[in-house]
Amino acid sequence: MSTIAITGAGSGLGRALALKYAKNGYKAFLLGRDDTKLHLVQSEISNAGGQAEVILCDVQEPASVSIAFQQIGELDVFINNAAIGIFGPVEDYSIQDIDKTLNTNVRGTMLCIQSALPLIRESQGRILTIISTAGLRGKVHESIYCASKFAVKGFTESLQQEWANDPIDITAVYMGGMNTPFWDNSTHVEDPSGLKGPETVAEQIFSQDDRRNEIVIDR
Repeated sequence: MSTIAITGAGSGLGRALALKYAKNGYKAFLLGRDDTKLHLVQSEISNAGGQAEVILCDVQEPASVSIAFQQIGELDVFINNAAIGIFGPVEDYSIQDIDKTLNTNVRGTMLCIQSALPLIRESQGRILTIISTAGLRGKVHESIYCASKFAVKGFTESLQQEWANDPIDITAVYMGGMNTPFWDNSTHVEDPSGLKGPETVAEQIFSQDDRRNEIVIDR
């Protein structure tokens, strides 16, 4: 059975991706900080006849990331999905806002890929980084979030070059805002109900997950 690990798997796109891949024969390793949410997703997968394991992981913490991936024996696909967004005028950001955003979205991406890489090399597998359109252009009141996603874009494209002659691949995934809990603590998007649902986006990602350099849902 093929295996997949997904960070931020307790809700939103991470949950939708876990359900989609599990439905198609993958054993899913569900990584995240919220034990309750992760176990709910695990139950959904189990009730649908799939297999999933919960692994607690805070992507901001190197030890937590390292321990999490040590619990995974074999890995064919890793989806780097965990991210946060703090929005508003640039003068309103605190040092804590900046650190939390960069530590989760940039440093967390790097730490997770470093830890996943030995397993991906062994299986000659693939990695997907969820970047969003915030990694393609600047947006009003999203300066720190966009900066973090531009960094992830550069990191991903650099690894595509670095691994050009290796039997592993990394795909950059770009999509617009979704109707997910991502916006729960923000007034930046007043009504996310008009946005695409995570299930629709997960379906599109799954259908295009063929080792290409980019998956573009929205541009």
